[in-house]
Amino acid sequence: MSYTALYRKFRPTEFADVKGQDHIITTLQNQIKANRIGHAYLFCGTRGTGKTTVAKIFAKAVNCEHPADGSPCGECAMCRSIAAGTSMNVIEIDAASNNGVDNIREIREEVAYRPTEGRYKVYIIDEVHMLSIGAFNALLKTLEEPPEYVIFILATTEVHKIPITILSRCQHYDFKRITIETISDRLKELMVTEQVEVEDRAIRYVAKAADGSMRDALSLLDQCIAFYLGQKLTYDNVLEVLGAVDTDVFSLLLRNIIKRDIPKVLDTVEDLVMQGRELTQLSSDFTWYLRNLLLVKTSDNIEDVLDVSTENMLQLKEEAQMIESDMLLRYIRIFSELSGQLKYATQKRVLLEVALIKLCTPAMEVEQDTLLDRIRAVEEKLEQGIPAGAAAERVVYVSGDPGAAQAKQKARPELPNAIPEDIQEVVKNFRPIADEASGMLRTFLKKARLSLGGDNRLMIVMPGTLEADVVGKEEHRQELEALIENRIGKKVEVEVRHVEEGRHFEDTFVDIEKKINMEIIVED
Repeated sequence: MSYTALYRKFRPTEFADVKGQDHIITTLQNQIKANRIGHAYLFCGTRGTGKTTVAKIFAKAVNCEHPADGSPCGECAMCRSIAAGTSMNVIEIDAASNNGVDNIREIREEVAYRPTEGRYKVYIIDEVHMLSIGAFNALLKTLEEPPEYVIFILATTEVHKIPITILSRCQHYDFKRITIETISDRLKELMVTEQVEVEDRAIRYVAKAADGSMRDALSLLDQCIAFYLGQKLTYDNVLEVLGAVDTDVFSLLLRNIIKRDIPKVLDTVEDLVMQGRELTQLSSDFTWYLRNLLLVKTSDNIEDVLDVSTENMLQLKEEAQMIESDMLLRYIRIFSELSGQLKYATQKRVLLEVALIKLCTPAMEVEQDTLLDRIRAVEEKLEQGIPAGAAAERVVYVSGDPGAAQAKQKARPELPNAIPEDIQEVVKNFRPIADEASGMLRTFLKKARLSLGGDNRLMIVMPGTLEADVVGKEEHRQELEALIENRIGKKVEVEVRHVEEGRHFEDTFVDIEKKINMEIIVED
């Protein structure tokens, strides 16, 4: 006999075998025991949760000659013929390929005839949302008042596409996604039956990858077993077959992103690509990893919520101390957008690398949630002694005529003949004043240069727009004016500007600090 896929081989044949849908199973069994069977049912829910399976078991149960506790016996002639697919009483229709008015008209003609055997004629219409509007309208009257021996069971994954007139005529049952624990327990049972040795971690990962679908879990496990036929199925084997990535790789990737080490981040991507990992799956799994990290960062006693091992939990708690919540929210936003783009992209690797470079280089983005990360990047450069505004002060002139380039340069401003005494006093004491400022302001003022503004105001010139925006905030400007007043005993107004991109400080501003602090050496 040819091989049968696991999800077909172990398809439930009685209500007790159905996992994760107790609320529906109990209701249907009670209806059968009390003989309160409805005429139309609507089963809706995501793929692989048991809609068609429950419909077939229900069809057997209502026609069973010896039902036991509302469940089919599986031994009588009716149960065997329905299970074999030879019964004339159970008609299964695929609405995706039989979605016209003529198909529904045939059903209307057939329901006039009583079942040849058994009590009920059961119509199971799968993917019912695929019916045309005309077909739905043709079904309405029959669905509302069918003969007493007819039961309709409609199954769909997209209940929102079904007209309200159909919904109001059916008993509505929602099939839930099956939990990871339930799927894991079922897979362990089946692997014992199949005599296949599988690691618990491997089964748990398959259950998680199935996303609430028992059928998907069995299909994935079937695929993994076939690849390592006759061997013990390990966690690493499952990752290799499914093209998935271990959490240790995500940890390494995140730590390199936090360090803003682009070469190492791209090396990690190169390794994953060469191993044949699926980049769409990588993006989705890394987003979940970041989500878990955010929960650990923002919540206490989160161990019961997260489905991770003790080792991974310790790793997440360590990484939570290395990153801020706003950075995590930004990372999740970028990778959520990336997951949607990768589905239809031809250059998936390029998109992934661009997203990772964005994470390492916040200055590439202009979104509001990037501002704090951009400020942190500047602070890190300043702490390391790297001039954060150096790139903003470079001047590049592209012209075939050197004389034309010189003509474009503005004449440099000349030093004023007289600088007010108040401004001179501030300039002489500016560095000590800046050292008294609060943390962020003090850091940025280390790169400030001084000039003379209009109405004899002190002009503080920053190397770029980001630094100028921070220093120029109302609260920072007031703080600086207060520090100046405390130092020299006089109030001096402060104006904040920045060097234009592609120009030098001296091209636009007068360096009064250089003039006032200039040392004059007299030679004999």
